[in-house]
Amino acid sequence: MRTLLRARLDTHAGNEVIRDGTMPDAVQGLLDELKPEAAYFAAMDGGRTCLMVFDLDDPSRIPAVAEKLFLDLEAEVELVPVMNHEDLKKGLAALKKG
Repeated sequence: MRTLLRARLDTHAGNEVIRDGTMPDAVQGLLDELKPEAAYFAAMDGGRTCLMVFDLDDPSRIPAVAEKLFLDLEAEVELVPVMNHEDLKKGLAALKKG
């Protein structure tokens, strides 16, 4: 299932991983693990935020994804099922048939 990950890092924890030089490795590890179709990084709600769209093929992966962000970066994490335009068109077309 296409899923949007939004992770907002704790400011103090984010400062620490930037100062100790481990932020690039943390980001690359997440990219390597999730293989997102899109990844964006921004300041949102006053903090460093990562937005990634990836395929969550098995809900049992949620702890592996979320706990790493909770523990290593003290992040607030949201995982939301999302659709692209093609998915929306397919879903709307199915409504017409019903």
